[in-house]
Amino acid sequence: MTERKFPFVRGNGAQLSGHLEPPEGTPRGWAIFAHCFTCGKDSRAAVHISRALSRAGIGVLRFDFAGTGIGGGAGEPLNFASDVEDLRAAATAMAAAGMPPSLLVGHSLGGTAAIVAAAGLPEVAAVATIGAPADLQHIVRMFEPSDLDTIASEGEASVEIAGRPFILRRSFLEAVARIDVETSIASLRRPVLIMHSPLDQVVGIDHASRIFAASGHPKSFISLDTADHLLTDVADANYAAAMVAVWASRFLPPLSADLPQVEAAEGVVATETLDGKFQLRVRSGEHTLFADEPASVGGLGTGLSPYELVSAGLAACTVMTMRLYADRKGFPLERASTTVQHEKVPDMMPTDRFTRTIVLDGPLSDDQRARIVAIADRCPVDLSLI
Repeated sequence: MTERKFPFVRGNGAQLSGHLEPPEGTPRGWAIFAHCFTCGKDSRAAVHISRALSRAGIGVLRFDFAGTGIGGGAGEPLNFASDVEDLRAAATAMAAAGMPPSLLVGHSLGGTAAIVAAAGLPEVAAVATIGAPADLQHIVRMFEPSDLDTIASEGEASVEIAGRPFILRRSFLEAVARIDVETSIASLRRPVLIMHSPLDQVVGIDHASRIFAASGHPKSFISLDTADHLLTDVADANYAAAMVAVWASRFLPPLSADLPQVEAAEGVVATETLDGKFQLRVRSGEHTLFADEPASVGGLGTGLSPYELVSAGLAACTVMTMRLYADRKGFPLERASTTVQHEKVPDMMPTDRFTRTIVLDGPLSDDQRARIVAIADRCPVDLSLI
């Protein structure tokens, strides 16, 4: 599936700019990513975490909060309460589009907004935070005293944060004073994952301790080791995303559907032939084949390599699953084929990527083709590789 724009309307009728990362491989569910205070949907952390979750089968909507000076909210004042409402509006829009979010992931202040927003989103099954502050007074301490004096006397001020100008009004400070984050998370009663770096120089690790202590069970904490607050290192962003994906899988909707069943494999025996360095005789029941490595790496090139065997299993299972499904539904599928390519992607976690290209022959309607391809993403071997 191809990433695409996903604009939606917030409570006051203004349009917000969203970007949808559909799930790759086996669809597991949908999530919303809430960016940090001075960031946007295209920040390094937002992009890398959303894409890594997508690779794990979790589709993600990332969007620009109003008041960030990015997208449709340009020129509006910063307003934490509107961030919360924007998250709820995003969840409503996704549900209306057939993609109900089960997971909220928030970075920094976006994590705090996700905690507060989840209280009004019963369909959200779990919340994950990254470097989130446990109180909003932490934000106020980022401003110059002179700016706070101007807001107090004139009602608003233009402040500079991370080199960018923002409008800050008295209502923002009043909202900060009213919201008790620790009380909000104590009453949330949803699974929570708290991720934080002990070396975070923007939001100290003590905030993670406070959020964890206030959270009810089930709750989890993962240290992000040497990561900085913005997760500027791709490896840190990918690690955080991988941890969210593994943790969230327990709380996402179950993988249940009208899935065709294929016979489970019996015992497979691989034995060295002692010809060449790698050649193996692979036997399963009455069937025998050779496995080997290419001559370029010291093999004889007489059989499929281990990753080619995995690819072959995925390709075969995909085609069989599509055939069983098409026959069950009475679709006029004449022939199906699947090409599986395997590659190593160094800055991705996990590093192995299997890409399928599916060809369907026959007088199929667009809807029938879409349904056959959708079931291909849920073949038993694919589910085993999650």
